[in-house]
Amino acid sequence: MLDTVQPRPQPQAGVPQNHLADEFAETLRLAVPMMLTQLGQIAMITTDLALIGRLGEDAVAAAALAHTVYFVSFTFGLGLMAAVSPLAAQAFGAGDVRRIRRSLRVGLWVALLISLPMMASPLYGEHILLALGQAPHSAALAQRYLNGLAWGIAPALGFVALRGMMSAVNRPQAPLWITLAAIPANAALVYCLIHGLFGLPELGLLGAGLATTLVNLGTFVAALAIVGLRKPFADYHPLAHLWRIDWPLMRQLIVIGAPISFSMLMEYGLFSSAALLMGLISTTALAAHQIALQVTAVLFMIPLGIGMAATVRVGHAFGRNEPGAVRRAGLVAALLGIALVSALTIAIILGRYALGRLFFGSDAASAATVELTATLLLVGATFFIADGLQTIMGGALRGINDTRMTLVFAAIGYWCVAFPIAWVLAFNAGLGAVGVWTGLSIGTFVYAGLLILRFGMLTRRLAG
Repeated sequence: MLDTVQPRPQPQAGVPQNHLADEFAETLRLAVPMMLTQLGQIAMITTDLALIGRLGEDAVAAAALAHTVYFVSFTFGLGLMAAVSPLAAQAFGAGDVRRIRRSLRVGLWVALLISLPMMASPLYGEHILLALGQAPHSAALAQRYLNGLAWGIAPALGFVALRGMMSAVNRPQAPLWITLAAIPANAALVYCLIHGLFGLPELGLLGAGLATTLVNLGTFVAALAIVGLRKPFADYHPLAHLWRIDWPLMRQLIVIGAPISFSMLMEYGLFSSAALLMGLISTTALAAHQIALQVTAVLFMIPLGIGMAATVRVGHAFGRNEPGAVRRAGLVAALLGIALVSALTIAIILGRYALGRLFFGSDAASAATVELTATLLLVGATFFIADGLQTIMGGALRGINDTRMTLVFAAIGYWCVAFPIAWVLAFNAGLGAVGVWTGLSIGTFVYAGLLILRFGMLTRRLAG
């Protein structure tokens, strides 16, 4: 019988269960592959931009505009796919094999169903960009790139759903190996389709987008094959009855995932608005902000991996109905995140001028931009830690299906605190770019603090 498969190892006699040291080790074992997988995704995006850069500045600017349109749609889908992990993790903790595969099945169905309307935004990207006041030439170039990217939304979301299921059963390594293999494949395919090598057509920006779509399809097929054919995944028979739509569980996935999507969009909107504020200050401020933000994005992969691991560990404990283990898993993830992010933040503070020169050079003409970049990285030190805490505690709350209040807290922290303070400090207090980053830091600390209080309150309620 399918449902008699034991999805988790039984406790060994004489081994202390739920010990803090064990929790640290398990969280780190899950988090490291997840971090590296996320860094691999950034590496592919960076490779795309570097290869597109060979086509000229207009192509790079168009790609940046295209990504803005694309990621608004994709971020919404990403939030829904994030709900697969806690649902599958809770089922794994409870030993419910049927629910594990049901969680994956509804994730794949939602990925397919939402990708169809989501494609409308990138396929009409030129009209959107023109309505936002972008130059017709840039909008037309962006549309060429989007025409290639749009078709990769469904497989990209499907891969995220498969990743969530694999991580939930304590096997996050397979997505990492797939991603590492995809990086050089993506680079080669993008280069060949841009320039028309080996008999392929020369497609320019359209080729870059199509190459990304083909790589997304390849990663999805590889993950699907591993889940369906390789142990231990095959023991769960995860693709059984795949054609059935499980409407009750799909509704639950949407209830959990939709607030995650809107929280992500609020964060995305805040940083887009921060860039607009920087543009109002000066070109130097905007350039320094973009580089400091890029450094932040790379650093963010560390707590993001820990947050994803926290979702799994908390979900396991929640599925086993062990309130003490739920609390311990969240606490350990937070402490681990603080330790790692603090160490990396110190490294960034010490190397902030070197990072600025890496992007802008060391000549006299770029001295002011390098100086401002270094200042923003220094001011951002508190922001790095707060941002790490919010993503880890958000991940822990997902493990117990608590996402609605996270959306409320995101609205408070980002739009009731961060943006108004950033505006006032930048323009009324005359702090300029430093004021914007100070506002971001304060708002993110408020958001993180609210999430910590929420997790503490809910775990005490579970224990009571």
